[in-house]
Amino acid sequence: MATAEEVAKAAERRDVRDRWLLSAPALLVIFLAATGPLLIVLVYSFLTPGAYGDVKWQFSSDAWTSVFLERDIFDDTLSLAAAHVTIFWRSIKLAVVTTLATLALGFPTAYFMATRSEKTRDLWLFLITIPFWTNLLIRTFAVLQIIRNEGIINTILLKLGIISAPIQILYTDTAILIGMAYVYLPLMVLPIYASMEKLDFRLVEAGYDLYATRFKVLRKIIFPLVKPGVIAGSILVFIPALGAYVTPSVLGGGKNMMLSNLIELQFGQGRNWPLGSALSITVMIIVMLALLAYVRNAGKSGVRHG
Repeated sequence: MATAEEVAKAAERRDVRDRWLLSAPALLVIFLAATGPLLIVLVYSFLTPGAYGDVKWQFSSDAWTSVFLERDIFDDTLSLAAAHVTIFWRSIKLAVVTTLATLALGFPTAYFMATRSEKTRDLWLFLITIPFWTNLLIRTFAVLQIIRNEGIINTILLKLGIISAPIQILYTDTAILIGMAYVYLPLMVLPIYASMEKLDFRLVEAGYDLYATRFKVLRKIIFPLVKPGVIAGSILVFIPALGAYVTPSVLGGGKNMMLSNLIELQFGQGRNWPLGSALSITVMIIVMLALLAYVRNAGKSGVRHG
């Protein structure tokens, strides 16, 4: 006769097995829809490019070498791929500056929203989410109409006599920065607002009662308490900004490429699928490092506040 403990263990094993069996279809879909394509891209990055696109099933590490290096067509020597390094630097720089710009705009916006009455908060939250109702391409073209030579900004400045000729903003890094800051600003505001809404403002009043300055209250009380929201918003902005494709294409033209434009070029006109795959994996590694930094910082913040 089986003991009660053995019966309980057998029942637990059956329960675990049944759960795995029930989860198997969903896990299979996740693997095929998410992990599967990533594995294909990883495999392609170690193959040889075909003559007209596609790949040849011959192992080669040239794609990974070509991410940051280029081979001379005459003597086969390797040198730094200046174009790729420039595009990587521009993409990371613009992603970081976009994150900082949205933080500078989003933090006071979230603070303003959190200090309103509950009814007014809902209205401001509604207004912040309105841009998400419109397609990204349409929003980007709206920015283009504002900053182009015949756009709203230049027209107003010319009529006021502040400038004598239109300022060339379009097709520059500045144009890309303006477009990405506008597009991704709500992704910064919402996480900070979520943290700010839970803030006990009696602590802020206590800081003022102890004769702390506004800056000191911000630095010592408000910012540390809403830091998880700031980190989450920064990650939510940095990741899509690093992989932005539509905004650089429309506002940057063909001269100011970013990583996504370079990857698309390799899969399209360049007909070098392995290099495009290697570049894609490189971008994923950068994003993964950013996420690990977020998890590490969030964990430390949780320990301190816990």
